[in-house]
Amino acid sequence: MSRRNRHILARLKWVLVRAVFSVLVLWPTAIIAFAYLPVPFSAVMTERQLNAWLSGNFSYVAHSDWVGHERISPWMKLAVIAAEDQHFPTHWGFDLDAIQSVLISQGEGAQVRGASTLSQQTAKNLFLWDGRSWLRKGMEAGLTLGLETVWSKRRILTVYLNIAEMGNGTFGAEAAAQRYFHKPASRLTMSEAALLAAVLPNPLRFQADRPSGYIRQRQQWIMRQMKQLGGEGFLRQHQLD
Repeated sequence: MSRRNRHILARLKWVLVRAVFSVLVLWPTAIIAFAYLPVPFSAVMTERQLNAWLSGNFSYVAHSDWVGHERISPWMKLAVIAAEDQHFPTHWGFDLDAIQSVLISQGEGAQVRGASTLSQQTAKNLFLWDGRSWLRKGMEAGLTLGLETVWSKRRILTVYLNIAEMGNGTFGAEAAAQRYFHKPASRLTMSEAALLAAVLPNPLRFQADRPSGYIRQRQQWIMRQMKQLGGEGFLRQHQLD
């Protein structure tokens, strides 16, 4: 290896070390700060915006309107729990029963969704890039533990409901409520909240304003789950109202 190449390699290693160090300092700082402060944007929002610009789509705007926990309808809170993570109030960031179920189903060749909890999804959406890799999953696990240690369940739910992707360029319950129902998130009904939650598995494929038959079926299933959980009493029981 030439002297010039060794110099370039040394500089690249130094840049990488500084980048890793910066991340290790930045993430814990952000976790502590966002336990109290509104989240201005997420990693997924940034990724979507940059991809749009790089593809020449300058009309795309990743849009989110931060609102506090009390300004989000209880039905919206209950809907995402019913749809995505029914053990959210009691687990420590990871639903082991769901993970075991997924592993068994995959072993049998079944096509199933992942077992990501709301805590994991919040960590991924806030700090990480989209996609699947062992590196990302490992980082997601560490960040999830950080959120569960520093934040309350109520705070995790609040942040999730403000940064979750709910449509093309639409992030968070407030932006989604205004776009699809022309009302604030605080006034979402049970049916409207269930419809927004129904598109969460793939908000770029499914559309709340043009729901397919599958999304309507999923909406009805979510509403049944919301009732079975105990409605708003479930939120009060776990101090999530």
